[in-house]
Amino acid sequence: MALHPVLQEKLAAGLEPVSLEGLTRRDVALPAIRNKVHTVLGMRRVGKTTFLQQVQQEQQKILAPERAVYLSFDDDRLADLPLAQLDALVEEYYRSFPQFRGRQVVWWFFDEIQVVSGWERFIRRLMDTEKVTVVVSGSSARLLSREVHTSLRGRGFETIIRPFSFREFLRHRGEESSKHPSRLSAGERSLMEKRLQEYLEVGGFPEAQGLGVRLQVQLLQSYVDTLLLRDVVERYQVSQIAALRWIARMCLRNPAGLLSAHGLYRDLKSQGHAVSKDTVHALLEYLVDAFLVTTVPLATESERRRNANPRKVYPADPGLIRAFDSSGRANLGHALETAVLNELERRGAEIGYVKTDEGFEVDFHARVPGEKDLLIQVCADISAPEVREREFRALHAAASTYRRAERMLLVLTHEEAQQVWQEGIRVVPAYQWFLEETCPNSRV
Repeated sequence: MALHPVLQEKLAAGLEPVSLEGLTRRDVALPAIRNKVHTVLGMRRVGKTTFLQQVQQEQQKILAPERAVYLSFDDDRLADLPLAQLDALVEEYYRSFPQFRGRQVVWWFFDEIQVVSGWERFIRRLMDTEKVTVVVSGSSARLLSREVHTSLRGRGFETIIRPFSFREFLRHRGEESSKHPSRLSAGERSLMEKRLQEYLEVGGFPEAQGLGVRLQVQLLQSYVDTLLLRDVVERYQVSQIAALRWIARMCLRNPAGLLSAHGLYRDLKSQGHAVSKDTVHALLEYLVDAFLVTTVPLATESERRRNANPRKVYPADPGLIRAFDSSGRANLGHALETAVLNELERRGAEIGYVKTDEGFEVDFHARVPGEKDLLIQVCADISAPEVREREFRALHAAASTYRRAERMLLVLTHEEAQQVWQEGIRVVPAYQWFLEETCPNSRV
């Protein structure tokens, strides 16, 4: 079979040495696990393609440019591409480089390969018959998570790309420091505090950096519009588009808020939307699958209690809060809480919120395998005595259940952290906590 001319063109371009000059290095790394298909997931526009090319560049330096091949299928000219064309692609490559076949590992980077129907069968066959390492990318968690595990028979392993972390945000600006954050000078601390407030407003989407407020808002709103259309409506053949948009706006306008499918269903019905409770459950799940929002359950060992209680919902990035705020009073505390949740996810934590028997709430209980559990309270303004008392009381109450967990209060500034003290509780300026860790994964 003759290779599609567009694939022929992309194969030639994909063999060229990669130059990433001017692009920000990400802290994410592929885990050092062999014989797995690496699936790189994440919301649209977070930098998955850049990450794939970053890994490709690393492998080109270690191996040779010809042994690390990148191809993007996000091209309208490849619509309805027959599956057989993927086999023709591999054969064309090995005709050009027969010395590698069966002798040398070749890295294949397939970007947005899910547009080719049946791609999973091709990947499984490629892994079984050739000496390769395969990395695939996509925007839908359901598409490249649940289906990969089923179709690849347990051979898929996920790496999630998110918007810039605070450290990556600083690196993008050329302001990343090599010092431990606890050793910064007074001037350096002030700069970090200023940049953190900017990060909580702008967020971490790469293309949003350096734009004016109006353009940032328009850009982020367009991301969400495209996600709803391409990753939800088209993917799942959703007909209740008005209800979907309403649910998405509710999630983005109520960051760190408690939402339940039953409550959303009741509100939708009151506004005249003819939608079933099962549909509401499904629509909310689609938004999670597309990485637009994260839902955090109640921290409990009881599955029944976890399912019976509402979940807290957070947007994928603090920048989305301002982009969808309808009150004109976007809450800095909610943006900080969102950024903390996203950082905990980057660190691989299992996360829940705590509700004590006394009725107090702690923002996060976080459990990272091999590390000490954390109870984290987030507060952007700790100046009022009653606020301090409330936050400390909640942490102490939660500690009666989670006795071995480290208790932590994250505040905005170094000055606030110095002024507040409570026995048994570590009070940390948020910028310091964000910068204390980098990506823990080792590279392949």
